[in-house]
Amino acid sequence: MLRRQFLLQLTLPAMASLALSSGCRGKQTAHVLSADDQDMVGSHTAGAETWKPLVEQSVGQLLARQCSDIHPASMAGDGLPEKKQVCFMGVENKSAEELGDFREQIYDHIDAIVSQSEQFKLVSKRYVDAGLKECSLKPDELFVPANQRMFAEAMEAAGSPIQYLLFAKVTSGTTASNGDYQRDYQLVLELVDASNGEYDKESATLRKGYHKSKLGKLKHYS
Repeated sequence: MLRRQFLLQLTLPAMASLALSSGCRGKQTAHVLSADDQDMVGSHTAGAETWKPLVEQSVGQLLARQCSDIHPASMAGDGLPEKKQVCFMGVENKSAEELGDFREQIYDHIDAIVSQSEQFKLVSKRYVDAGLKECSLKPDELFVPANQRMFAEAMEAAGSPIQYLLFAKVTSGTTASNGDYQRDYQLVLELVDASNGEYDKESATLRKGYHKSKLGKLKHYS
């Protein structure tokens, strides 16, 4: 009887500790961020704290330069300069991470900023995808003149003639140091004049550090 009580006293604290730890691991909470709250920082990969600044900086710089360099030759019916038609060809990922659901977020963010400019207006993504499908082309194949002419004819037939092609590419570079590492994220935009192949390129870079704690969990520092 005494031996049974002794063993019970030894095992009860361990069982209670295991139950508590299991409960902690299974608990998850959430909260809604207000407009004034900063974006959360991804602990293992890039997130909103990375992609939003990269988009805003690169697109802002590209549009600022284009607005000062390009002078529309014609005027629209309302007396304002006629906007240039741009086909945004999507986001190419050449980084060490998967973009996941952020691929569409990056696309839509770039789309929204460009659409607000005074110089450019974007062709609907649905028309662009339909044009590429009709011509059996991928975006990077449009640098072949014959392919570009075929795509331009398809877009014009659909009522969406193009003047510029816009490409976006995500890259990264990783520097490791004793288990910790720094990752430099870069977003590159390339605006190509469909009539002559001339292009303008702009990029933005953001550095982010990832550090492991003593418990082996990955910490992050922007």
